[in-house]
Amino acid sequence: MNSNTRRTQVLLALMVGVVCLTLALSMSAQVKTETSTASGPATVKTTVARGEVVFVQGNELVVKMEDGSLRHFANVPESTRAIVDGKEVGIHDIKVGMKLEKTITTTTTPKMITTVKTVTGKVWQVTPPNSVILTLDDGTNQQFKIPKGQKFDVNGQMVDAWGLKKGMIISASKIVEAPEVEVTQAARISGEMPTPPPPPPADQPILVAVVEVPAAPAAAPAELPKTGSSLPLIGLLGLLSVAGSLGLKAVRSMS
Repeated sequence: MNSNTRRTQVLLALMVGVVCLTLALSMSAQVKTETSTASGPATVKTTVARGEVVFVQGNELVVKMEDGSLRHFANVPESTRAIVDGKEVGIHDIKVGMKLEKTITTTTTPKMITTVKTVTGKVWQVTPPNSVILTLDDGTNQQFKIPKGQKFDVNGQMVDAWGLKKGMIISASKIVEAPEVEVTQAARISGEMPTPPPPPPADQPILVAVVEVPAAPAAAPAELPKTGSSLPLIGLLGLLSVAGSLGLKAVRSMS
């Protein structure tokens, strides 16, 4: 293949690209698309989940819910915040015994997305009821598929595909409505520390436990020490016996 032939092919490719680009630009210029969105009344639903923290370590959290079930929250994000006793805390500030409450507000908004496509041109060829070829303002021809039930505006009169004739300048609009539902959620976590036990009322006496210790048995009285002896008594009796003997002897000697 010589260089002239290759050069010709390159030029042809460039020309085809330019033509395609020009056709695409003209098509986009001739077919106008407008999109609008209409929102309906929104509905708001609020749900509240309550529970008590029974385990926390690092970013792992286990909460006992009101129904008694346990919910495990793995890898709680650092950005998660809760309002506990009026202060903002993170996952590393959560303590066992805290009561947490998560309020989820779900807003549901119905929407209708309306897309209007409008094309204006001169009928060059029509194949009712399937398609029509229009000559656009830039002189190019473009084929359009005719949707079922499509109407065309011809000089202020609405006709269907069977009423189109070559040379007519028509304007047609295609309206597509697509319902959508937009759902948004907002969550708020709050909590409180465990409530300490209340102190006893001021007028209530404080009971003091009294333990009665049994008394030790009384010790038997110690014997008094002996302060006297029987020897003086024996001596006295001996003296009396001696005196009696002397008296009897004296009486005998006098008789």
